[in-house]
Amino acid sequence: MREQLNTLYKELIHKNEVEGLAFLAEQFPNEIVFSTSFGLEDQAITHLILDNKLPISIFTLDTGRLFNETYSVWESTNERYNTFITPYYPETKRIEKYVETNGPLSFYRSVELRKECCHIRKVEPLTRALKGKKVWITGLRADQSNARKDLPILEWDDTYQLFKYNPLLHWTLADTQAFIKAHNIPYNVLHDKGFVSIGCAPCTRAIKEGEDFRAGRWWWESNSKKECGLHEHK
Repeated sequence: MREQLNTLYKELIHKNEVEGLAFLAEQFPNEIVFSTSFGLEDQAITHLILDNKLPISIFTLDTGRLFNETYSVWESTNERYNTFITPYYPETKRIEKYVETNGPLSFYRSVELRKECCHIRKVEPLTRALKGKKVWITGLRADQSNARKDLPILEWDDTYQLFKYNPLLHWTLADTQAFIKAHNIPYNVLHDKGFVSIGCAPCTRAIKEGEDFRAGRWWWESNSKKECGLHEHK
């Protein structure tokens, strides 16, 4: 695996985003997927994939607690690109048991309960979505948080046993916003209201001027390593 990772990395560092995506799609036909949460970065990557007709499937994790604005941009994206983004949902029985046992707002009470909710609504569905795949494309950017600043453009994910490609790793927020505007790409209108990182509605708020990028996620918790489990780096 290490040798293959190094070989792929050496190829990718000389390619732009579209070239990198096309290269990996060619190397791993039918084994490469992109996960979108319809944020700015994900919308940019969706455009790169669909506008260039790259053979990469796109899925999203519908936690059942998303903002209406997120569903609107999902619908607009399907219409704009004449596509159908595949949804993955939490297992009904697990959600029912969690809510019955802990209550519908229990994630506010402790980090453990919040992470359990995230695991049921996000991590387990992601595991199903990535099953049998070799490459997972993400919209991670280095300046989104301290936990992401040292990420490589291509890495091996031990948890899911596949390569993770971060094509926009070195883009800034301004770069991403400019790309969205230049290509008239549908985006979540909550971004215009101070929402930077958008997840589940009960766990996301707008950030104030000067606050960290991740301050609007799980704001009642400590600011250190606030992740839902999808992209945790230990």
